[in-house]
Amino acid sequence: MVNKTRFLTNLFPMWLGVTLLVCMPVRADIYRYVDREGIIHFTNVPTIPGYHLYMREGSLLPADDVSSCYDVYIAEAARKHGVSFSLIKAVIKAESDFDPYAVSKSGACGLMQIMPETAKALGVIDAFDPRENIFGGARYLKKLLTQFQGSLPLTLAAYNAGPQKVQSLKSVPPIEETQRFVRRVMQYLNRY
Repeated sequence: MVNKTRFLTNLFPMWLGVTLLVCMPVRADIYRYVDREGIIHFTNVPTIPGYHLYMREGSLLPADDVSSCYDVYIAEAARKHGVSFSLIKAVIKAESDFDPYAVSKSGACGLMQIMPETAKALGVIDAFDPRENIFGGARYLKKLLTQFQGSLPLTLAAYNAGPQKVQSLKSVPPIEETQRFVRRVMQYLNRY
């Protein structure tokens, strides 16, 4: 016959451990990735490049609320270049998801994903410096807004695909990436 007291005594530490494990909150950073089809993937362990921090451990707010650390630069650039704060922030969200070290497959760099040739023309020396990148991107947006008589869809299409393509078509080019970019920025505008 099994000694019930000894059996229960041996089970108690294991039961207590399992109970504590179940009752304790589990925390981890959450990363987000949007694939080419626009499908959003979340993980706590990024397995491929392209994942960006979405929610920081211990925070109840999405990580892009952490992006407010760039708001001072965005507001300053918006005033200086006469471009909407919301537009600059929406472009940053769509381009890099607030990753100042982002580099695209085509070589665009930083928060606003400025191409090296464009950065040089805008006087941006360090595209990975958030302030410099935001000021360069805002200056470029202003130039495009002027060129396309304030048309936001054409300006955004030119920002993504290049002004020559948009100028020649006088419309948003039939490039899926560009069309998706224009839609995303327009959606983010309402958020900021």
